[in-house]
Amino acid sequence: MTQCEIILKHLKSQGSITPLEALASYGIMRLSARIDELRKSGHDINTDRETSGAGKTYARYRLVARKPEQQRLCWT
Repeated sequence: MTQCEIILKHLKSQGSITPLEALASYGIMRLSARIDELRKSGHDINTDRETSGAGKTYARYRLVARKPEQQRLCWT
């Protein structure tokens, strides 16, 4: 399974993902690059900026539901 497939499956089942979750759960270090590939392939993914209790800012990515025929797995 590719990193794009893993991330897309996670987004569909969990609703969102952060870089820390991607690293801890799947060993994916460049989540933003995979999100960019998914966007280029037609997936509508929103980015929300959040702040941790320690004051650090990070991204949370959320999949916006679209019709299956409008989506591809990864940009190629």
